[in-house]
Amino acid sequence: MVEEIAYSAATGWLGTFWLLLAIPLASAAILLLLGKRADRWGHWLGVLSVAASFVLGLTYFFTLRGLENRSGVELKLWDYIGVGSFHVDMGLLFDPLSAMFVLLITGVGSLIHLYAVGYMAHDPGRRKFFAYFNLFIAAMLLLVLGNNYVMLYFGWEGVGLASYLLISFWYLRPSAATAGKKAFLMNRVGDAGFAIAIFMMFAYLGTVNYDEVFNNVHNLSSGVVLAMALLLLLGATGKSGQFPLQAWLPDAMEGPTPVSALIHAATMVTGGVYLIARSHAIFDLNETAQLIVVAVGALTLLMGCIIGAAKDDIKRVLAWSTVSQIGYMFLGVGLGGGAYALALIHLLAHGFFKANMFLGAGSVMHGMNDQVNIRRFGALWRIMPITYWTFAAGWLAIIGMWPLSGYFSKEPIIAAAFEREGWQGWVFGGAALLGAGLTAFYMTRLFILTFHGPKRWTEDIKHPHESPYIMTVPLILLAIGSFFAGMLLTGNVQEWLTPVYGPEPAEEAHGVIGHTTVTILSFALMFIGAGLAWALFRKGTALEEQPAGVVVTAARKNLYTDSFNEAVFEAPGRYLTRALVYLDNRGIDGLVNGLAAGVGGGSGRLRRAQTGFVRSYALSILGGAVLVVAATLAVRFG
Repeated sequence: MVEEIAYSAATGWLGTFWLLLAIPLASAAILLLLGKRADRWGHWLGVLSVAASFVLGLTYFFTLRGLENRSGVELKLWDYIGVGSFHVDMGLLFDPLSAMFVLLITGVGSLIHLYAVGYMAHDPGRRKFFAYFNLFIAAMLLLVLGNNYVMLYFGWEGVGLASYLLISFWYLRPSAATAGKKAFLMNRVGDAGFAIAIFMMFAYLGTVNYDEVFNNVHNLSSGVVLAMALLLLLGATGKSGQFPLQAWLPDAMEGPTPVSALIHAATMVTGGVYLIARSHAIFDLNETAQLIVVAVGALTLLMGCIIGAAKDDIKRVLAWSTVSQIGYMFLGVGLGGGAYALALIHLLAHGFFKANMFLGAGSVMHGMNDQVNIRRFGALWRIMPITYWTFAAGWLAIIGMWPLSGYFSKEPIIAAAFEREGWQGWVFGGAALLGAGLTAFYMTRLFILTFHGPKRWTEDIKHPHESPYIMTVPLILLAIGSFFAGMLLTGNVQEWLTPVYGPEPAEEAHGVIGHTTVTILSFALMFIGAGLAWALFRKGTALEEQPAGVVVTAARKNLYTDSFNEAVFEAPGRYLTRALVYLDNRGIDGLVNGLAAGVGGGSGRLRRAQTGFVRSYALSILGGAVLVVAATLAVRFG
């Protein structure tokens, strides 16, 4: 149980942790309300607000760490809903799980904000961009700090709104406007599932507060728990870009590169992982729900690897890489037990090396006149040395090279998958292991085609150059995190999350493959994948896509998932809409309009009888009297 602090009597430093989200929210409001008057300094206000939240987050983190009971502190601001026995507080929760996410969001977010100052230097909408950026951070902080599912949902929807504004920031480009709309609509599908899960909590438990839900959910039937868990999973797949709602995430690359880094590394895509990790008490009660989470993660991580290997857009390769790496996190949280901490360690490490590579991709684009096609890069390692070496740290981390962070964060998840008994260990562990080899292949392909081999630049690229220090300093700091984060987080995170998940269970040697064997196989596949990519692409590649086999063609078309969605959902929905519009226009509107026309026509004809002549009215009265007399006589003598 967490310690509750009333807002009106908040004591101690932790009683002010509402400032974490209030500062970036206030900054966003200032930048939007002042308009062009804040153009000259608005970007710096945006950077400083997130940096201030990071400093406060560190302070609160160490304060919580120093408490004897690290279960967390709950801050009730005011009553939001009070109907009968149902109450929802506008409140916040700062516990080990939310504290960890706060540091990731504000820490990596601060570096991305600083990078964006240089990247957006010549954009006339920079001030508005930073307002949306701050709004995104504030919404994400509300998502992880909310003390109940309604507050989490508020942050959830706020992140969806801010992501739409950022992805479609260059809305005059049709592709950006379409990508923003696609992200918004696909997230609505998942959000509907999440909302229904909250309704079920209210209907069956009468509460949406974390403690009350988790303490009473075991009283529900297994069918209700399964339905609730699957609806939460649907919401998580939408926000984290997992199958079957993954199609929006790669298209989000249409936004500015800092947006790609913020969405794909430290914030939005981790929301689904956070939702499942926070709802662990629900998923732990139903093995079927856990199995489905694991299956979604395993399938998605392989899909991301296969599609990423066939893409030529540097940002889209990284986007599909994110889809794949989030799949590893879903695999971890689905395994339950000690794997929750393993998934969250990978989430933190991924925040460093993926932000590093996205910003590195932006640095390459900055020096290459916004070129994104890796087929037209090459020989950049001498020209962009800082970008090269920092990107190399991210590349080695994501493929799992020892001693970088990816080795310490991804390897244990693969081993945990093999610990499943029977066919599940072979299937899910094999999928995770195969994903490691594929990751090494397509990420090495990306690295080599971008920085090595002969130069393949287009004629419009005259003078490739390194980025300014305001962009390279964040790269250096993120590269350091990519190198050391794994070894520093392993063990410490598991101990830190003990108040949330309990002590780490003792290891049992019942897996289908031992840890040592997993490590050997993982390294072997990593070297095979990287070596194959080096052999195929060290001398460059064709400047244009060439005809390919069935698998590569399918991967270039996103394994036909977009075609499937269009054929099964979009086209029928479009035709249904047209049919309903036709029915509305010709059926419902036709009936209403026809009735109105009939009444109008009939009244017009009746109006003609009102001539205004007394003789006409007298004749009508006489005619009526004759009819009445005739009818009376007919009845009397009939």
